[in-house]
Amino acid sequence: MSKMCDFPTPSRREFLAAAMAAPAMARGASARRPNVLFVVADDQSWMHTGASGDRVVRTPGFDRVASMGVRFTQAICCSPGCAPSRAAMLTGRYPWQLKEAGTHASLFPRSLPVYPELLARAGYRVGLTGKGAGPCNFKTPGWPNNPAGPAFDRFEVKNPPKGLGKEDYAANFSGFLSERSKDQPFCFWFGTHEPHRTYDRGIGRRSGKKLEEVVVPPFLPDCEEVRSDILDYFYEIEYYDGHLLRMLDILEKADELGNTLVVVTADNGMSFPGSKAMMREYGIHMPLAVSWPERASGGRVCAELVSFIDFAATFLDAAGVSAPKEFEGQSLLPLLSGGKPHGRSFVLSGRERHSHARRDLLGYPARALRTSQFLYVRNFAPDRWPAGDPPYYYDIDDGPTKTWMMEHREEPLVQPFWGPSFGKKPSEELFDIQADPGCMKNLNAQPEHRKTLEELRKTLEDQLRRQGDPRMTSHGDIWESYPRFSPTRPELGGFSKEGEYNPRYQAP
Repeated sequence: MSKMCDFPTPSRREFLAAAMAAPAMARGASARRPNVLFVVADDQSWMHTGASGDRVVRTPGFDRVASMGVRFTQAICCSPGCAPSRAAMLTGRYPWQLKEAGTHASLFPRSLPVYPELLARAGYRVGLTGKGAGPCNFKTPGWPNNPAGPAFDRFEVKNPPKGLGKEDYAANFSGFLSERSKDQPFCFWFGTHEPHRTYDRGIGRRSGKKLEEVVVPPFLPDCEEVRSDILDYFYEIEYYDGHLLRMLDILEKADELGNTLVVVTADNGMSFPGSKAMMREYGIHMPLAVSWPERASGGRVCAELVSFIDFAATFLDAAGVSAPKEFEGQSLLPLLSGGKPHGRSFVLSGRERHSHARRDLLGYPARALRTSQFLYVRNFAPDRWPAGDPPYYYDIDDGPTKTWMMEHREEPLVQPFWGPSFGKKPSEELFDIQADPGCMKNLNAQPEHRKTLEELRKTLEDQLRRQGDPRMTSHGDIWESYPRFSPTRPELGGFSKEGEYNPRYQAP
């Protein structure tokens, strides 16, 4: 049986003191601190929800949250890969500030403050179902449970379709709620395994979806194989959204929906060439809907730039808990209530190692600055292949689209898309994401954009230096030494067993 909360639990006196210390906005009219339901999909780009205008994928759960609150149209994750993106959500800091937690499948240092633990200390009941922080090794550094919270995964779905998570997410959430003390606020992380690959090939079409209705992203070839693959991706989005809808119904039946801060997003972009693991618009631009019915009117759309470092600050702000001085994010509550905008002119993102895609466990170091119009990308190792070394390109998840593009790479239909998804990149890239959301046209050499390029370069470098990014000092190689605890590939000089680590690693 799963333990519900291994974080330090306060005494009743501490619990009541924390509750009384919460500000009036956080406690609400009923003097209750809000609950938190954080929903994180695995590999979903921003436009693939019904509320965002997609006519094929059906997301009544996401759409309901958006109708109750605010849909944010410019939410940018901190990395196009899951582990560093999730670490940023939990810590309120950028991946390059998190040591091993800032890369894929490494350690999660115990010294990093995370919002679930801070809320647990303030009297919240904390738990998760599905995928929390990770993939990462949190046991060796001494975490009592996943940094996202103690796992509650005791209920499972019988015979789910291929590729779907076995957890009955909604049933686990219901069980979690049934075990908390009356009137105790909760913080629950719902981490879906969907729409991460692999998919049950053809399940989208078998469910009744039509190939001709798919809008193919501008960086992918338009053919039957790609369209069918996208329909399978949509099927998995709909599957997890159904669990979200059940969770909302559970909250409503328990009379908790009005006082629950619900946040629905994804960790990184869709698992297709040119998106996930790539410093591109479809890799870092995420869906985001936020509601708190008792404190915010619904049905609004916000175009403010939002970063994933903002989530931790938001949850602590709502609960009346002071954020650690290390946190970089800003609370979203003013935006949720229609208050003064943040006034941000840019947000940041970046990546290091994703999969084991290069020999010697080398990653692909890159950082990006995203404004409302431009995406500036700095590639620190342009001699490396961002999608992974040929002929494997392992930083692109295996699937029908990748396979089809590799098998037809010399054909006219594929050639225009091969370089943007599989090829090497220059040291600097600049994209007008309003005119070119597929990031197909690099503007870095065009004279009319020289001033913009220089300004964004300086801003990015200044920010990274202020934040202590090792890539801006003489210590950038530290990223190549961090251990990997997920399987490595023998064909790239790795190990065959999960749990092995990089023998070059030396703790800083």
